[in-house]
Amino acid sequence: MAELLKDMFNHKSLREAAQVIQSVYEPFQTEAFLETVMDETWQDLELKARVRKISQGLGKYLPEDYEEALSILDQVIADCPSGFFGIIFPDFVEVYGQNEKDWDLSIAALERYTPYSSAEFAVRPFIIQHEERMMAQMYTWSRHENEHVRRLASEGCRPQLPWGQALNSFKEDPTPILPILEQLKTDPSPYVRKSVANNLNDISKTHPDLVARIAKDWYGKNEYTDWIVKHGCRTLLKNGNREVLSIFGYHDADSIKVKEFIVEPAVVMLGESLTFSFMVQAEKETKVRLEYGIDYVKANGKRNRKIFQISEITLNENEEKYYTKKHSFADMTTRKHYPGLHTISLIVNGVEKGSQDFKLTCP
Repeated sequence: MAELLKDMFNHKSLREAAQVIQSVYEPFQTEAFLETVMDETWQDLELKARVRKISQGLGKYLPEDYEEALSILDQVIADCPSGFFGIIFPDFVEVYGQNEKDWDLSIAALERYTPYSSAEFAVRPFIIQHEERMMAQMYTWSRHENEHVRRLASEGCRPQLPWGQALNSFKEDPTPILPILEQLKTDPSPYVRKSVANNLNDISKTHPDLVARIAKDWYGKNEYTDWIVKHGCRTLLKNGNREVLSIFGYHDADSIKVKEFIVEPAVVMLGESLTFSFMVQAEKETKVRLEYGIDYVKANGKRNRKIFQISEITLNENEEKYYTKKHSFADMTTRKHYPGLHTISLIVNGVEKGSQDFKLTCP
């Protein structure tokens, strides 16, 4: 089994980090720090709670003077355990650096620390408390020479960042985000462009018409921007938004016929797979986006549809293409299955073209 991300914060890695700190700041109490952080609650803590526990431990054993504490962290960050461990440093800023008198120190520290591990979570309380001021800073970051800082400008203001504190004001009105996305829409870094796309996708969940207008305005002018638009509209495409489907040429569903839709077995055992096959035929040359939806039974007995993409192709006049697919019903960390009557549906250019029921049972 793969190691959980939270387990990278363990006795070995924390001791290593503490020893690096002590080499710079001799009064740092390594053993006391470890005992404080890895107390009786440690094993039950999830990732973000562990990060916060470590930050609070640093706050206890580093100097009380915030500027002095930052100067120590500045000297040790490059030598601490690599990878995700760097998230501790911006979290320390989030915990101890939100006083008005420390604003400039904190903003500069977040800019320095984000290349080691993104400060996307740490900036969010600053946005919530000082939205106009912080968004001006985020725009400044969007013009930074470092791709990690530019990405922070977009990722930090995503309205619905996974694991992050929701920015409810931007869920209601995402307008303050748009100048940053506009600035970054042709960014040379794929790392930055992916963040811009994810930000657009977040916005699309509450303001689909706005994202559709942006997509129509941006698409077809730049290769980098085209990728952003397509990835940023993925939820709208799955939802069958006709305007967005048309932007990418998937507007014609009537010219595509679905034949020989076969689903087996009719009863699927939990942990096993469903197999389905079908053929599509084009009456004329047509761009085709193929998906399938499964109406899953939830714990409360109600059903919820999940969409899965099959392919995007162009079919010539009278061309046929045959597909066979498998879908697993093994439980995963992201999805638990429940017995009952499920439905699988084929979707062509956003339009359902056939469906069949099947039963999921437990061993």
